[in-house]
Amino acid sequence: MEASAGLVAGSHNRNELVLIRGHEEVIYVPFRHLLLELFDPTSRKPLRALNGQVCEICGDDIGSTADGDLFVACNECGFPVCRPCYEYERREGSQACPQCKTRYKRLKGSPRVEGDEDEDDVDDLDHEFNLEEEKKSQHQQLLLQQQSNKHLTEAMLYGKMSYGRGGFEEEDGNVPQIPPIITGARSMPPSCEFPLSSHGDALSSSLYKRVHPYPMSEPGSAKWDEKREGGWKERMDEWKSKQGLRGGGDPDDDPDMSMTDEARQPLSRKVPIASSKINPYRMVIVIRLVVLGFFLRYRILNPVPDAVGLWLTSVICEIWFAISWILDQFPKWLPIDRETYLDRLSLRYEREGEPSRLASVDIFVSTVDPLKEPPLVTANTVLSILAVDYPVDKVSCYVSDDGASMLTFESLSETAEFARRWVPFCKRFAIEPRAPEMYFSQKIDYLKDKVQPTFVKERRAMKREYEEFKVRINALVAKAMKVPPEGWIMQDGTPWPGNNTRDHPGMIQVFLGHSGGHDADGNELPRLVYVSREKRPGFQHHKKAGAMNALIRVSAVLTNAPFMLNLDCDHYINNSKAIREAMCFLMDPQAGRKICYVQFPQRFDGIDLHDRYANRNTVFFDINMKGLDGIQGPVYVGTGCVFRRRALYGYQPPRGPKRPRMVSCDCCPCFGSRRRKLDYAKQEAMEEEAVEAEAMASEMNLEKKFGQSAAFVTSTLMDEGGVTPSSSPAALLREAIHVISCGYEDKTEWGTELGWIYGSITEDILTGFKMHCRGWRSVYCVPATAAFKGSAPINLSDRLNQVLRWALGSVEIFFSRHSPLWYGYRGGHLRWLERLAYINTTVYPFTSLPLLAYCTLPAVCLLTGKFIMPTISTFASLFFITLFISIFATGILELRWSGVSIEEWWRNEQFWVIGGVSAHLFAVLQGLLKVLAGIDTNFTVTSKTSGDEDDAFGELYAFKWTSLLVPPTTLLVVNIIGVVAGVSDAISNGYQSWGPLFGKLFFAFWVIIHLYPFLKGLMGRQNRTPTIVVIWSVLLASIFSLLWVRIDPFIVKATGPDVRQCGINC
Repeated sequence: MEASAGLVAGSHNRNELVLIRGHEEVIYVPFRHLLLELFDPTSRKPLRALNGQVCEICGDDIGSTADGDLFVACNECGFPVCRPCYEYERREGSQACPQCKTRYKRLKGSPRVEGDEDEDDVDDLDHEFNLEEEKKSQHQQLLLQQQSNKHLTEAMLYGKMSYGRGGFEEEDGNVPQIPPIITGARSMPPSCEFPLSSHGDALSSSLYKRVHPYPMSEPGSAKWDEKREGGWKERMDEWKSKQGLRGGGDPDDDPDMSMTDEARQPLSRKVPIASSKINPYRMVIVIRLVVLGFFLRYRILNPVPDAVGLWLTSVICEIWFAISWILDQFPKWLPIDRETYLDRLSLRYEREGEPSRLASVDIFVSTVDPLKEPPLVTANTVLSILAVDYPVDKVSCYVSDDGASMLTFESLSETAEFARRWVPFCKRFAIEPRAPEMYFSQKIDYLKDKVQPTFVKERRAMKREYEEFKVRINALVAKAMKVPPEGWIMQDGTPWPGNNTRDHPGMIQVFLGHSGGHDADGNELPRLVYVSREKRPGFQHHKKAGAMNALIRVSAVLTNAPFMLNLDCDHYINNSKAIREAMCFLMDPQAGRKICYVQFPQRFDGIDLHDRYANRNTVFFDINMKGLDGIQGPVYVGTGCVFRRRALYGYQPPRGPKRPRMVSCDCCPCFGSRRRKLDYAKQEAMEEEAVEAEAMASEMNLEKKFGQSAAFVTSTLMDEGGVTPSSSPAALLREAIHVISCGYEDKTEWGTELGWIYGSITEDILTGFKMHCRGWRSVYCVPATAAFKGSAPINLSDRLNQVLRWALGSVEIFFSRHSPLWYGYRGGHLRWLERLAYINTTVYPFTSLPLLAYCTLPAVCLLTGKFIMPTISTFASLFFITLFISIFATGILELRWSGVSIEEWWRNEQFWVIGGVSAHLFAVLQGLLKVLAGIDTNFTVTSKTSGDEDDAFGELYAFKWTSLLVPPTTLLVVNIIGVVAGVSDAISNGYQSWGPLFGKLFFAFWVIIHLYPFLKGLMGRQNRTPTIVVIWSVLLASIFSLLWVRIDPFIVKATGPDVRQCGINC
């Protein structure tokens, strides 16, 4: 595809389609020239030469039989399997063909296994090589059969399947005719292969039943003579020696054999936590649960008569905290780690001298407002994607500009030009990370491990070019600060189609592709596509979730990779092998088929050393997510996630082999009357017919499910991905504009069952939850070098607004029909510990209500002289001591197996209180307003920054007013007043009042210490709190205090004389 082809803008509803060149006139026709090389299958390089078949299980060559013929494991369907995999499946597996499920028959030289006794064949060791008894008539019959099937054999050889490993050509080099996709004919497989219809119906049906035709040996040939010599025993010994079944020969002496064995090994493995670390952790959890039960029992059965209100409030809060702790703790019962083997991935899918067989990946980058999300940040993310360590013809980058900004468009154009020099520099010298801003700002020895003499010179030149690139981007930003009255005008004088951000057509621009997409060294670059979906008044666009669904559809029409990686515009690829890490799970022949996505942890740059506001969120990513990985998989967190496209289409995961049904024998009356044995063959045939009928019925509803686009619907039927080449490039371009139109999703299942799910501003949690409910599982991948890194809001106000958005999304899910409390029970695919984790993600904002009350109780107790607990005995104090010890022991053991530092754990605890009494509280209130009153809140994009060279952490001390600051400040003021009042009252009343005071002071200091980072944020660098915060906090604290404080609390009231009648000893 030509990089200079121009911007394509159009609207399907208005039947508009325009091509705007950058420096020429506006034209309307050259669509084929624009997309010819991107979509023409003949221009694509073949994935694998078809000079030999490969095993679909391990990827090795099929090999030959003892007679030199092509090895065929299954005589029913001819599914390509090598001999070692065939032997292993018969010995250790299900003994059935993976494709047609027919039981494998014993072949020549194969040892007998259980079940072979039922076969009516003759033992080959004694009879099958006895060729002396062959009759001449049988030989003539073979020749006649060979001549009669000559045309059939040629057709089978011509139309054989390669199962996604590349296309094939005729002898003259021409690609056969391709059937259309819009008609009712069967669509072409993703490997660009298709059934031939010119040989009759019998031939077309046979193409899908046999992959390997039986080559025949004629009498008189070398193979025939070898058979007559009776050398079967020697060949059997040689085969056993190769398989390690005999002592003769060491397989380690053959490097090819050892390499083959390495490639057959799993691509990843689970690493369970050491029992010395996890078992004490589980024991403490159980002990803590038991002690918590006794503690709550004591609290409920021992009220405080003179402070019933305070006692009841505290008990309710403690019960809620206990429930919240259970929801958070038990999903961490089975934590695991994982290891990947990138060398095995290369051995299996990237063999020397052969094209790479790694799966293609479409990478999505989403951005909205270039003023809040600087174009330089987005440019660094795109550059890191284009330079990723992955085959360039397998990578396509789609940038979604949901704000239709000309600034983003022009910045991406500059980025594409700079990539022509940056990408070869990264690959030539193995640069890490491959985002230029982060690479050149590293405070490390950049000469380490560099041995090429030209590196220093080229690095200096590249740094100079990058600085010039930054100046050009900054010039574009400065120009965009002032919008002209007539709107933006492109270089050819055409008005920018996105001048009205709420009413504009869909736009597609391919900056890099096959034609014109080459770097400075002449090597091909990955595809880079700019996409801005259509927006019109009166349509619901569903914010980020709608933009991501538009990217799914347009990428399916243009490239249709089987896997997709989504990144925020500020999350660059820090580890160039990150995609390979994900492929170790998704492309695993065994376990990978049921994995819907691979989630990577979020890591951040530019955070202050002490991480004042817990921006790294290490406890969640290194503890909670590892715990979920041991159950059904981690939750989806919005970025740094590699998806299986089929899972986003709402399909169920592939089912494993069915277990045979249990039937009672005819002679056993244990379960009542005798039951006849079922005819399993007939029953399986009926089930297959039912499945086929269901599939045909579902195909009729595909357009209702996926939308009215023939090209896109066809792409959804390709499990292994691939572009449908049977339609013209112009038609595909029109389809791409069609699928991003604003009305495409009307009356479809998009947003309800397909793609990113609508209904919450945290669409990530909801989308992952739907996949897990269907039975998919996810994987958590934590490579040694962080896969992705992004920026986090280190400013207090921005951080609270970010947490507010997350919490509000959880509240929306809680009140929706997808709430984990009642959704997903029908299929039974969601495990109960996984459900507890999802319930916790939706109910945690409601903890703000009891938390706010509990943080207020210490001040109330200090101001009123009352307490939430009665005087406890020595025995009762054991419950409190044991509970505190178990709390600390749980935290310490958790840090021990996870590797999280105690400082990170403490920062997380502090911000749990800060966010709980501010952002979470406002989220609950806004969620209730939305549900009860229908008042919606606007989505606020978190501001990203490209860094300040003068002060790296200047944003940390900046103050931005927000109402979220009022509740925590009020709590601080109230508790400080309570401490002063309590200490003053104890000084006035004497020594006996100090004992009850210590318990109250402990709770008050617990609140103040947890809010200490918030207090530092209020003070700022100059230790000055904004006046408005002081006024609001003092006002609220005074009103609250007057409700509880006596008129003069620090003076002991005078008591009158005792008028009671004196006793005898008065």
